[in-house]
Amino acid sequence: MSFESLKLFPQLLQNIEEQGYEKPYPIQLEVIPKILAKEDVLGIAKTGSGKTASYVLPILTLLENVKTKNRFTNVLVVVPTRELAVQVQEVFYEFSKGLPFPAKSLAVFGGVAINPQMKRMRNVNVLVATPGRLLELTRSNAVNLSKVSTFVMDEADKLLNLGFRKELDEILRLLPKKRQNLLFSATLNSDVKDLERIMQDVPSILETEKIVIEEKEEDTSTPLNTSVSLITQTGYFVSKEKKGPLLRHLIKENKMEQVLVFTSSIYQADQLTIKLRKNGINSRAIHSKKSQGSRQESLTLFKNNKLTVLVTTDLLARGIDIEFLPFVVNYELPRSPKDFIHRIGRTGRAENPGEAITFVTEEDKHHFRVIQKKMKQWVTMIDSESGAFEF
Repeated sequence: MSFESLKLFPQLLQNIEEQGYEKPYPIQLEVIPKILAKEDVLGIAKTGSGKTASYVLPILTLLENVKTKNRFTNVLVVVPTRELAVQVQEVFYEFSKGLPFPAKSLAVFGGVAINPQMKRMRNVNVLVATPGRLLELTRSNAVNLSKVSTFVMDEADKLLNLGFRKELDEILRLLPKKRQNLLFSATLNSDVKDLERIMQDVPSILETEKIVIEEKEEDTSTPLNTSVSLITQTGYFVSKEKKGPLLRHLIKENKMEQVLVFTSSIYQADQLTIKLRKNGINSRAIHSKKSQGSRQESLTLFKNNKLTVLVTTDLLARGIDIEFLPFVVNYELPRSPKDFIHRIGRTGRAENPGEAITFVTEEDKHHFRVIQKKMKQWVTMIDSESGAFEF
């Protein structure tokens, strides 16, 4: 099927072509007709599968017949991170170019001054927000959610963890009971199922290469069902003190020009960045302690291939789309198999191949076996201590 067959607004077809889309991805074929029919949807698809466009395009089409009252937004998209808020709003902006009806979008998030965001709230049709900043704006009467016709939760499983649950409950109380609900996630767990019961009235549950995860890591009886066919995975057995030299060796030996490196802590991200720079590798760290300006600048440099290595925590494990990213490195293992999947999912996106490299210490071996069993895929391991590497 083509985009023309999906009954989108005509101008959107031109914008789709200009954005380089040749044909719809599976999640888009499944989701777009359901949203246009104003059904509730729970969309489960792997990262890099076109989830954002699958709801942006039909939402923009539906805006043709919607009137907006100042500071009463029509569409609310809630996301867990500032970076994802910016990215989603950019997708709305790019696809809304040239539309003959109002389709103003705005991203709001914490970490920056609230007053400029309040001033820009005028006549916003689509508001993309992190939970905390959204509630600040409602309490200041900068925005009213009582007229929201479409409510979207992107990275729904993340939003439903304990850190967001209280804020999310407050947001739900501010929304009208009659609305369209759209939930999207790369992983399906008990939290997402709980929300399905709470807020959806017989939703369309659309799954394309879904990922189902049990939360208890030690329970290896239930495999992780996912598709990582475009991602080449390699693991290295390495001692903790030789991780840095091994990473530098791989980057220089393989002439890697764009590498996203995950650490387990802010401290480690900063320390690793310092060591990479001292060894002549252009790198930056991005994590929750960095200012929003610094985070956005680093991400932009990395996306534009002006930065060799971006070192981060799990802050960038979800939702961030870096086109054609060739390498992801797990410098340290994440806490859960679910986080591992989200990390390596930053590469191998939109039908482009990628490589995921994982460092495994003696202490990590059991945990990494659990991760592999959940993925239902065993990773090729290399012993970096065998003498084959000189670093």
